[in-house]
Amino acid sequence: MTDDRVVLTLDAGGTNFVFSAIDGAGEVVAPVRLPAETRDLAKSLATIIEGFTQVAQQVPRKPVAISFAFPGPADYPRGIIDNVGNLPAFAGGVALGPFLEEQLGLPVFINNDGDLFAYGEAIAGLLPYVNQMLEQSGSPKRYRTLFALTLGTGLGGGLVHNGELFIGDNSNASEVWLLRNKRRPESFAEEGACIRAVRGSYARITGTSMDDAPTPQVIAAIAADPQSGNQQAAITAFAELGEVVGDVLANAITLLDGLVVLGGGISNAHRLFMPSVVSEMQSKILTYDGRTMDRIVQRVFNLECAEQTQAFLRGETKIICIPDSDRELSYDPLKRIAIGVSRLGTSKAVSVGAHAFALHAIDRS
Repeated sequence: MTDDRVVLTLDAGGTNFVFSAIDGAGEVVAPVRLPAETRDLAKSLATIIEGFTQVAQQVPRKPVAISFAFPGPADYPRGIIDNVGNLPAFAGGVALGPFLEEQLGLPVFINNDGDLFAYGEAIAGLLPYVNQMLEQSGSPKRYRTLFALTLGTGLGGGLVHNGELFIGDNSNASEVWLLRNKRRPESFAEEGACIRAVRGSYARITGTSMDDAPTPQVIAAIAADPQSGNQQAAITAFAELGEVVGDVLANAITLLDGLVVLGGGISNAHRLFMPSVVSEMQSKILTYDGRTMDRIVQRVFNLECAEQTQAFLRGETKIICIPDSDRELSYDPLKRIAIGVSRLGTSKAVSVGAHAFALHAIDRS
């Protein structure tokens, strides 16, 4: 991306608000970090104004917009936040976008982080990466749909199709965290596909308490080194997460049919859970009379495996004849998707997405 227009951004966590400014080449100032005011609305709004003002005073060019991710629930197109979770000051509906537009005189665009992660990866990450590989391999196939999952404190989602972010009519599209949990159908999927899921599985298998369970990073290290803990428990903990994620993606891909990109801290352990994800998506499902059929139509390939990537790129090209004609056509009958981890890094993808979303909206208006 080479657009040098500057957009102000905010990373709104429950502990700190981190303000920055980016253009097409990345950050143009040192981030400004201020303590998050989570319960007092007046103080929280004052902190946000202060942060953006400090950043705006440092940028080399006049910013053209403000664009950032903010925890929902929300009416994102109208900039209204109704967060009742980690930012209770915004419970009940706060017109944050219009407030910032009036205070700072800039257009404001707010989305959730899963959506902006998906948008960033669609603009400059996994989607163009895959299409470039297909082009270089001589394949005529191209992808236009990207579904993103973030695996971290929670389970987030985002969808981009034909260069447009799809958020639904209630700013609630791609909220896959609330799908049914395959391993525990009485629960929702996020319970089996986040940090607490890996820790909880390891604690259950080893007979320890959840409070004493190590972090997913430590559990991943144990999986690689049997001397540092219960290796089989660590491997199983990630495999169980992969099974739940695979079931979520099987449901999502049945509707969406596109590439999948994984982000969030747990995605760093993809070698431990990706085989379970692919296995679950390629599993069988039963008819009422007991016959088996494929869980989904498409074949699934792991882009983090060189052999599977080559098979994905190769496809199954064949030549067919047009009836009553001498003409022939090249045809690839293999319906397929691929899954890979973020090519930008989750945080950078969110920033790229925020920048691109704002400029796209400005240029279209």
